[in-house]
Amino acid sequence: MINMNIIKKLFFLLLLSFAPAIVFAAQIGVSFDRNPVSQDESFQIIFTANDTPDNDPDFGPLEQDFEILGQSQSSNSSWINGKSSKTIQWTVNVMAKHPGSLIVPAVKFGDDVSQPASVLVTQATANKAVDADDDLFLEVDATPQSPYVQSQVLYAVRLYRRVEIAQASLSEPELGDAVIEKLGDDSNYNTQINGVNYLVTERKYAVFPQKSGSLTIKPLMLTAEVVANTRPNFNGFFNSQMTKTKKILSKSVTLEVKPAPATFTGKHWLSAEQLVLKEEWSGDNQQMKVGEPLTRTLTLLAKGTTVGQLPELNIGKIDEQLKTYPDQPALQEQKKPEGLIAFREEKIAVIPSKAGFYKLPAIEIPWFNSQSQKMEIAKIPETTITAIEAAGVQPDIAVPVAPTPVQQPQKIETTPIAQPQQQNIWLWVSVFLALGWLATLAYFLIKRPAKKPVVEKSEREIRLEDSVKSLKKACADNNAAAAKDALLAWGRQKFGATSLGAIAELSDARLRDEILNLNQVLYGKAVDQWQGKKLFQAFVENKAREKMAATDDDKLEPLYRL
Repeated sequence: MINMNIIKKLFFLLLLSFAPAIVFAAQIGVSFDRNPVSQDESFQIIFTANDTPDNDPDFGPLEQDFEILGQSQSSNSSWINGKSSKTIQWTVNVMAKHPGSLIVPAVKFGDDVSQPASVLVTQATANKAVDADDDLFLEVDATPQSPYVQSQVLYAVRLYRRVEIAQASLSEPELGDAVIEKLGDDSNYNTQINGVNYLVTERKYAVFPQKSGSLTIKPLMLTAEVVANTRPNFNGFFNSQMTKTKKILSKSVTLEVKPAPATFTGKHWLSAEQLVLKEEWSGDNQQMKVGEPLTRTLTLLAKGTTVGQLPELNIGKIDEQLKTYPDQPALQEQKKPEGLIAFREEKIAVIPSKAGFYKLPAIEIPWFNSQSQKMEIAKIPETTITAIEAAGVQPDIAVPVAPTPVQQPQKIETTPIAQPQQQNIWLWVSVFLALGWLATLAYFLIKRPAKKPVVEKSEREIRLEDSVKSLKKACADNNAAAAKDALLAWGRQKFGATSLGAIAELSDARLRDEILNLNQVLYGKAVDQWQGKKLFQAFVENKAREKMAATDDDKLEPLYRL
């Protein structure tokens, strides 16, 4: 008779053999190159697996709501820190059969299955006023067309073509008093206009107008080499393609920029679509040890704004028994198809010098939600931390040092008078030392360097010094406009830069932050409240760092106050 224990063990081993297939099943996600899309436009559904799935995909279920135009597959493998990773992508080019919020159903990859996803398909665009001979034309639009100052405007340019292009160039959008950033790579898709198929190339920009009023984005110009449909001449060089140059202009776009609303009561105007403020500690802030640091990390993440518009976070006053050492802020921007995402991170080392309870003030960031058109406040509440005595730490006690006893003068014993031979030796030694001293004196008198002539300062150096003096006075008077003029004068002489943004890019992190803050203040509501002390201090530190970089590498760098 078969032992029941053996049967149980065999059954358990059989279960283990199936476990890897369950635990390590490939995870397959779904994304889109554009969302939403129009019914008459093609778009891409992208299936991404983190490992090789069980089998090839079956895209048949997609045909219920989508017309499949084509598909491709790619893979990518990497090895990081001793661990390998692999991703496989299937890109399916489709066109929706009807408008609505359509569901991309789960697609089977053998035993593995993708996650469902939804895409919004809008009604097909109404017939455009397109001439039958328009083989090539540009379309531009801006959303919204009535933004608030320093709010994000998505500016899109689309090139429609039904002819082959050998090469083409497109001018960049121009708008005075605005920050313009290109968003990601160009996207390509197909569409139909009046029953005619067109290939579309779309490029997006984020525009941030810096002053209110009516602002116009100038027309863009496309210069293209269009391939002619004529038969090539046999006398041509290797029957090369015949092309003709064509230039096309887009329409101009006018923005009606509104000033910051009167309902916004914050000192620092900040407009964004979404904003997140958070705090993290490197350890337990309720069990901090005296004399030992903990790092406090403050992070501000905003969608639909530039990193230059993000305010400083660590500005509150704290107890004198807490020593803080802030690091330079980390600033980043991500350019997504839906707009700009700005990131600011500040790390502060906190060291308590005495046991007890301490309070860090609340941090409040007022901001204007451009989606809801309302003012909101991102907040980190008041934080209480507890410091305790470190184990085994003894208070510093000054140990008196015993005075060094004064040595009594030794008794001088008389010695017999030296013999004549010893006296002659000491005589010659004295003569030799005297001659050496005279030779050294003569050498230094001969080699003494001549007095350096006074070098007159160049006109450029004089102008630089004058601009620095003007900046110092403007910062002392808290005159933002005069500080801007002085910075521009200094930047032209120093770098050949003609804008505050260009000067900021050529400066270190602290000076860059202060210049960008000055630029925001000039176009904001709190010009009269600007304080120039921090700007000039950062300016002086920047000059000091430049001098340090010019010194020899073998010299020790001085310690800087964090």
